[in-house]
Amino acid sequence: MTQVDLWTLEAELCTPDTQPLYGVDEAGRGPLAGPVVAAAVILPEDALQRCPQLAVLNDSKKLSEKKREALFEPVKATALGFGIGQASWEEIDQLNILQATFLAMRRAVEQMEQQFHLTPDLVLVDGNRDPHLGLQTRTVVKGDGTSACIAAASILAKVTRDHQMVELDRQYPQYGFAKHKGYPTKQHYACIEQYGISPVHRRSFLKKLLQD
Repeated sequence: MTQVDLWTLEAELCTPDTQPLYGVDEAGRGPLAGPVVAAAVILPEDALQRCPQLAVLNDSKKLSEKKREALFEPVKATALGFGIGQASWEEIDQLNILQATFLAMRRAVEQMEQQFHLTPDLVLVDGNRDPHLGLQTRTVVKGDGTSACIAAASILAKVTRDHQMVELDRQYPQYGFAKHKGYPTKQHYACIEQYGISPVHRRSFLKKLLQD
């Protein structure tokens, strides 16, 4: 798939009578620690002309950390509007990860609407589950690799969460959060075994260790 394909879906769905589309995506469903973060982004139709850097836009998981960081500010500067929301590790434990992800998405949309006063006719959400945003929603499986606005949201969510994990690493340096970002690596499990479960770990993800 070429990068220009990312812009095809929006072009097909947008008409002169519709408002710009939101793209919504999350980062951090799988980690053992830290928040889940979501972002909502509206890109203008001429985003590539305004910012040629966006030609490399793609699913954040397919980009190196350096490339994601390089796209973070250009996405925000080019977007007609964006919002970033999150659900904490406590909320993940209280609600479960799916509902906490939906909560983060709703917060991202609410922030964008409050800050930029834009309400879309349609929201494109990565995945196959409707987060119940109170807006017309279309779920797009692997949307972060097929939709420019979802890919842009994936960049904002991933980079924001990575920065937060670096901050948590400063508070809990023994766990190596800056390196693995809370994901379930061998190093991370070894740190948990050595130092125990930290206050920022998702206890619902570590039930077996808690039982032991």
